[in-house]
Amino acid sequence: MNRKIIFLLFAVLAAGIFTGCEKDDPIPGPGDPITGDPGNGNDDDDDNGGDDDNGVTPENIPAFPGAQGGGMFVTGGRGGDVYVVSSLEDNTSEGTLRWAVNKEGPRTIVFAVSGTIFLNSELRINNGDLTIAGQSAPGGGITLANYSVRVAADNIIIRFLRFRMGDDKAYEGDAIWGRRQKDIIIDHCSMSWCTDECASFYDNENFTLQWSIVAESLNESVHGKGAHGYGGLWGGYNASFHHNLLAHHKSRNPRFYGIRDGIEREKAEMVNNVIYNWGSNSAYGGEGGEYNIINNYYKAGPATKSNRSRIFEAYYEGTYGKFYLNGNYVEGFEDVTADNWLGFDLKSGGNKESLKVVTPFDITEVDFTSPQEAYEKVLEHAGASLWRDAVDERIVEETASGTATFGGSWGAGLGIIDTQGTVGGWPDLEAGEAPVDSDNDGMPDAWEIEKGLDPSDPADANGYDLSSYYTNLEVYLNNLVNSKIEFGN
Repeated sequence: MNRKIIFLLFAVLAAGIFTGCEKDDPIPGPGDPITGDPGNGNDDDDDNGGDDDNGVTPENIPAFPGAQGGGMFVTGGRGGDVYVVSSLEDNTSEGTLRWAVNKEGPRTIVFAVSGTIFLNSELRINNGDLTIAGQSAPGGGITLANYSVRVAADNIIIRFLRFRMGDDKAYEGDAIWGRRQKDIIIDHCSMSWCTDECASFYDNENFTLQWSIVAESLNESVHGKGAHGYGGLWGGYNASFHHNLLAHHKSRNPRFYGIRDGIEREKAEMVNNVIYNWGSNSAYGGEGGEYNIINNYYKAGPATKSNRSRIFEAYYEGTYGKFYLNGNYVEGFEDVTADNWLGFDLKSGGNKESLKVVTPFDITEVDFTSPQEAYEKVLEHAGASLWRDAVDERIVEETASGTATFGGSWGAGLGIIDTQGTVGGWPDLEAGEAPVDSDNDGMPDAWEIEKGLDPSDPADANGYDLSSYYTNLEVYLNNLVNSKIEFGN
């Protein structure tokens, strides 16, 4: 069965499972009961996610409702241990994020605290089969600062975290990055204040970056090459980048890495993203790879000194890439919107016709909308949006209004900054109060009682009492999201 058809069938099923609250209802806290029928996990015709008449099998269950693209079938820590982060310190003591990340085996990390974790060194995820559920944090959520986070393992789910590195440590790096891995999905995260790129993911297989905000790289900061205000290096094989906001970068919005430096294949897609206020270049690169660039929204801003109508500039290294280019909207340039190839340039000259393909490349599909509708939805939902901090609120407002507030060496008030101090640094986050979870299984006692589970039995986190497709813990974590954000957003 076609994967897209399977996903649509699953979406109908999952919509019945995750009907906790209407979209406009206030999101309940982690310990508040969620109303509605979570689904019947005791159906005799079901085998807890096994093959059934609907074509849904363990291999094609989305990582969570709304997961799409190359990484949509990642399992992360499903069925494994639960580790509770109870401290904002950065060391290897029990209760810290680094302690939990360094554990081995399938595992899910949940949070009993909110605030900013100031890292003392790069946080490297070396052990796979991991879910980091940022949506579980009370209050204002979790921000990671000072150093990079590197994804260096397979089968990873990361949701609802902020990666705001900054330059206080004079550290040259990306806010979050990963390469040469497989089966990764990053959803509803916020990345900013990098001294290299803010979010770089390339040479990965089965990868998704979705519904995230990648904004405000630091331009004239501590990078050894000088000005380096870049969004990201993107690429991979069966790699999807969709429904993201890229804003206030000088360049690399993104740069597709291409087939070079030992990389033998690249097949990636860029769908329904919003690209705002680039300085010198929007998106470029893609030497020798295969790319879908579909229904993105391009909006030049006050920092955009050149290439205001550019969708993409193809780079050449032995060969150009191949591109399916369709449906992209370039605000203020009706001719380029009508014919996207008018906004496509060749770095080293040549004939555009040799780069064109007329049908999309075969990548795990993303359900996309018009670029105008995507623009509205991305601004409403992208980033760590269950609790948007002041940084994301400002970035979204500036994108919507076509303005910028701060600046630096690129120009005053143009939106491209050199240090996070210019915009006020890391905002304070509401601490919140974690709900009581007596057995430390990631599910609050009140919620377990409401759902007929045992708040003194940690093993029931991995049961399938509430869903045939997701564990009880996953149902809880997914409901935290779906009670606030419309299914699929």
